[in-house]
Amino acid sequence: MDIEQQTVVSTVGEKDDNFNGAPLSMGELGQSYVHIDPAAERKLRLKIDLAIVPMVSVMYLFCFIDRANLGNAKIAGMDKELRMKGYDYNVVITFFYISYILFEIPATMLCKYIGPGWFLPLTTILFGVASLGTAWVHTVPQASGVRFVLGVFEAGMMPGIAYYLSRWYRRAELAFRISLYVVMSPLAGAFGGLLAYAILRLDSFGNLREWRMLFAIEGLVTIVIGLLGLVLLTDRPETARWLTAEEKALAVERVRSERVGTTKVLEEINGARTLRGILNPITLSTATIFLLNNVTVQGLAFFLPTIVGTIYSGATVVELQLRTAPPYLVGAFFTVLFPGLSWRLDRRNMFFIICAPLTMVGYLMFLCSHEAKVRYAATFLVALSVFPFAPLANGQVSANVVSDTARSAAIGTNVMLGNIGGLVSGWSFLPWDGPDYRIGNGLNLGTSSTVLVLALGLFAWEQIEDLDWKHPDFEWRL
Repeated sequence: MDIEQQTVVSTVGEKDDNFNGAPLSMGELGQSYVHIDPAAERKLRLKIDLAIVPMVSVMYLFCFIDRANLGNAKIAGMDKELRMKGYDYNVVITFFYISYILFEIPATMLCKYIGPGWFLPLTTILFGVASLGTAWVHTVPQASGVRFVLGVFEAGMMPGIAYYLSRWYRRAELAFRISLYVVMSPLAGAFGGLLAYAILRLDSFGNLREWRMLFAIEGLVTIVIGLLGLVLLTDRPETARWLTAEEKALAVERVRSERVGTTKVLEEINGARTLRGILNPITLSTATIFLLNNVTVQGLAFFLPTIVGTIYSGATVVELQLRTAPPYLVGAFFTVLFPGLSWRLDRRNMFFIICAPLTMVGYLMFLCSHEAKVRYAATFLVALSVFPFAPLANGQVSANVVSDTARSAAIGTNVMLGNIGGLVSGWSFLPWDGPDYRIGNGLNLGTSSTVLVLALGLFAWEQIEDLDWKHPDFEWRL
């Protein structure tokens, strides 16, 4: 074994699929007394990275494509064929977010109950079916109903994957690993635009044409990915066929070593622990920041094609699809860069403070300039500064709770509040406000400014907590 124990030496039993009992060597409060060999840990971590991160990343890629392809379909003629007028497009988006928000925490707890190795592939298949069904809608109410169902099945995806990864990684490692699948959000924007470009060049798909082909082809691909996930995903380290007995023990022990006061990595759902995860002050403050940030992120997903269309009014539909890709690619790079730095520094809130002013500058450029090049440059600045929040926020709430149940509840709460921001975003760019969209751009300037204030407040609170006996209210008792 690659674990050097300082006290009791214990061997792994023959039964490998249940390590929820006593740890290899634990103190009275559940702290680990083992010393983990860094070389063995690095080797194991790389093995885990290669085994699970690519699969969940591809699943999340198509989760976001199936959500955001509505914007691509709109400029490809969906709004005209369904005779959308007034706020109809905003209403269709709203129906998606109503179900997405309502089912966020229940879906996350269901993920824990049945196990993410089963839940994530099954929900992928189901939202693939919902996306596929959008290809046959003929009215705005039908489109709204299908998007509502899509929201039900997508609700548990982001928090479910974050919770799944928390079974495998230490707290400092988690934000970076979350970034490796959350980066699929901006990549989905870029890839979705390129995929839409390729699909729209087809004459037909079966008896479907134009925008309907987007939903049909992308939905079918999603279903296939979900079926692959059923075969390839491992629910937890203890059941991983691709790990040796020693590696399973090391994988469990390195996660458990950070769970002060608990002797189990996975415990049964408990009401008190669930409330502790939801009501944790770091959870609530971070989730509020994520809510405000998500107003911008989701608004970018649904309205970037429209915004680019107002900037380059003479471009063809295909050219507009292509021009939506570059800002997302820049956003993808920073979505990995900032969480990667946070892993090395074991700090997350400082990046909220760095990113928020960049978003503010981007929206000031939108509001103060009518030059196409300036406004297009602003989309790059916004994308690079808002997409890193998802892995950083989920990593932060996960790092500040102890039990497995509290962690799933905290992540679910964070994503639920974040998607209230998505609901707001559906009404931030109104038809009569174009082409400058001063209300939408002004709203996003306000949300990013508030994020900066909250992040600075959270930083100040953390500094006060660290003062210990130097706090001005501290009294010596001799």
